[in-house]
Amino acid sequence: MTDELLVVRAQLGERAALAELVARWRVPVWTYVRRMLDAERADDVSQEVWLAVVRGLPRLREPGRFAPWLFTIVRRSVIDRLRSQYAGEEEGLAQGDLAVEDPVEAMVERAELVSALSALPVLEREVLVLFYLEDLPVEDCAQICQIPAGTVKSRLNRARRLLREHLEEKGYRP
Repeated sequence: MTDELLVVRAQLGERAALAELVARWRVPVWTYVRRMLDAERADDVSQEVWLAVVRGLPRLREPGRFAPWLFTIVRRSVIDRLRSQYAGEEEGLAQGDLAVEDPVEAMVERAELVSALSALPVLEREVLVLFYLEDLPVEDCAQICQIPAGTVKSRLNRARRLLREHLEEKGYRP
């Protein structure tokens, strides 16, 4: 069953359709939020997102555009959380602790990549996550971020360059 059909059925009040939508999109939403925020805040923001989805779903006019609509809500929630963080007393983004003693090389490499990703500026990290990790096309990224497609492309280019530079500083070579 397509997302579009599930949305229409959920809009008509079918709880099973809403449950199926949540089941399909729960992990991608949490993963996106986690890549933008630390784990503790990711859980809270993900819950806020699903509350907003349940409240806003009846007003969604284009059920076929569910994914961009959903990630627009996710993005706004992340931005709101980042704004409140910057307005608070703490300065800078909280960085997750990396396990250095882990014997599994793959885990270390993944931790390095997560660290490099979190070192990117928020705007560049956002388009990189949407495009590469959430597999959204440039047009959907542009709609979600409310910027022109050309800006998405330039941010992707800058994000790739910054990520490459960061990894090269850590000793990785392309």
